[in-house]
This record gives sequence, C-alpha cells and structure tokens, in this order.
Amino acid sequence: QVQFVESGGGLVQPGGSLTLSCAASGLTLSGSAVGWFRQAPGKQREGVACISSRAGTTVYADSVKGRFTISRDNSPNTLYLQMNNLRPEDPAVYYCGSALPGAYYPLDSSYFTSWGQGTQVTVSS
Repeated sequence: QVQFVESGGGLVQPGGSLTLSCAASGLTLSGSAVGWFRQAPGKQREGVACISSRAGTTVYADSVKGRFTISRDNSPNTLYLQMNNLRPEDPAVYYCGSALPGAYYPLDSSYFTSWGQGTQVTVSS
C-alpha cells in the first residue's frame, strides 16, 4: 500500500522560501511517476510539479516555473518541493501523489492517487 506523509509547510512572508518533504512508503520514488499538487479553499486541486518515473523528466505549472523545483532522493525515499519567491497566490494545502499505473498525465490530479494528509503553506506579511 502506497502512503505519503507531507511536511515542511508553514507561514512565510512574500518572497520567502520553503522546502516541502514527502516521505514515501510502499513504492520506490526513483521508479515512480509522482508529483506535488495543491488545493486552496474553494478551489479544485491543481498540479504544481511532477517528475516522471525513470527519466526523471520534470513538468511544472506555468504559475510556478522558475520558482519551484521538484526533486527526489532514494535514501530516504523522499520527494521534495523547493519553493522560492513565494507569492500571495501560492497559499494552499500541498499534497503529493503517485500516478495511476500505466497512466501518466503530468499535473492532472485525476490521474494521481494515494494522497497524503497534506501540509499547509501560508504566505503573509
């Protein structure tokens, strides 16, 4: 059974940085297509950044390109999201998820599963 545990969220001022972590069990991140998604109150869950299974090709939402970086480590088996230059439109609960078997559509949350409990990111001065 795949499980994710997200952490690292918090309160940061506009222009600040945070690094989110997602500890994974039940799968090996280096061999899996996984991604970060976020959901703000009253909005649908949206894709932020994804990384493909073997090649490690990354895909970013236009709104975070140049500011966020997705990466993964084998030991520990953890997915990361480095977030720089945070903006007032970035606050949300951030989740990580894994792509459905045989169906990798980057940034499309309907093709991802095994969501963790999420970690809250707040941007405020």
